[in-house]
Amino acid sequence: MNLKQTFTILLLSAIAFTGCKKANLDVDTSSANGSASGEVSGVWAKGSTQIIKGDVIIPAGKSLTIEEGVTVLMDILAKPEFIVKGNLYSMGTAENPVKFTVSEQYRTDAKKFGKMWGGILAAPSCAELVLDHTILEYGGSTTSDASTSVKQGLYKAVAGENLPALWFSNVNGKLIVINSIVRNFQEDCTYIEGGNIIFANNTFYTTGVTGGEAMNFKSGCLADVAFNLVYSANTNALKLSNSGDRNPQAYIIAYNNTMVNTGWRRPSAKGGSIWLENNVHADIHNNLFANTRFGIKRDTKSTEDKRTVISNNLYYGYDQTTVNQFQPSKDIIGGTDDILSKTAGDNDPKFVNYPESTPVLNAVFDINWDFHLKAGSPALNKGITNFTRHHANGITVNGVVYTSPAPATYIGAFGTK
Repeated sequence: MNLKQTFTILLLSAIAFTGCKKANLDVDTSSANGSASGEVSGVWAKGSTQIIKGDVIIPAGKSLTIEEGVTVLMDILAKPEFIVKGNLYSMGTAENPVKFTVSEQYRTDAKKFGKMWGGILAAPSCAELVLDHTILEYGGSTTSDASTSVKQGLYKAVAGENLPALWFSNVNGKLIVINSIVRNFQEDCTYIEGGNIIFANNTFYTTGVTGGEAMNFKSGCLADVAFNLVYSANTNALKLSNSGDRNPQAYIIAYNNTMVNTGWRRPSAKGGSIWLENNVHADIHNNLFANTRFGIKRDTKSTEDKRTVISNNLYYGYDQTTVNQFQPSKDIIGGTDDILSKTAGDNDPKFVNYPESTPVLNAVFDINWDFHLKAGSPALNKGITNFTRHHANGITVNGVVYTSPAPATYIGAFGTK
């Protein structure tokens, strides 16, 4: 064999190896169980299990639909990032949710704050993203210089950042997060930098080791946030800010949410229920604060927009320390027709099944708790409905019209059963 023949064989072998490598990376998973890394699009079929071996990217201009009952299983050694440059539609049902998770043996109390995969990171080119009956759990890993998100300038684009469960960044995009659960993440559940948005009927719990909000909205957001339950977020249930200088100005309408035990695991003055800053425009009605650290709190150096309206919220504290931190002051904002007292134990919301003596530092959520209201609750018939929400007429996403829920006449996320 001469030198020219040897070179030709080596060249063909290299081409073949490269082709095999690309075929393994760029997986368009279809109707069966599968594994993926690299570019993905198409449909992940009902009930299948998709094993994510490395970072995946939905390319710009393409979509991935995840049908009900799909388990998206993250490799804990690769700690994948789920990057969305196109569109993502995660379409679970109450009986068969979609689940982004890790293998069962890693879902332990020792790993209760996750860190075992990245998060769903939606680039500015993502036009539409839906999470419906979707569970996100055990993620929030820390970026490094080798992270795809850092290399591609996504999220905060620096090493050492704890990734949120969901980042969305298209001010002209459409984001729907409904009927879903976010739990067991290292820091923020969501970090939203723009879009026409509905967050409704979701549950957030056991999140944040040393920091992190359940729902974190920045400039560019027009959001209706309603009927969500937040339990023991490390910091705020809602951080509302106009930071980032994007148009439009952040305008968040938050109503009929229930917040319990939030903020206590972060020993600073940052906040603990709803935080307002940097000229955010907010309407805040019918929200129930039970044993949260602080009432609605502002950044006194960079306050909210003067058009902000706050009313008809209920505050309950099991002990006097909690009640004292609800009282209006320079940085704690009182609202019109709020239900607020100065005495521990007043305004007991009468939850169907939740021991209100549960220590405020507790981060473990019992799925048997029930935050509906018993008859005679002071939260019943005290909500208002005569305010305008952004998306009462709906947002059309992938041919489906999503409407923000109408406000209730009770306070909190749940009425009587």
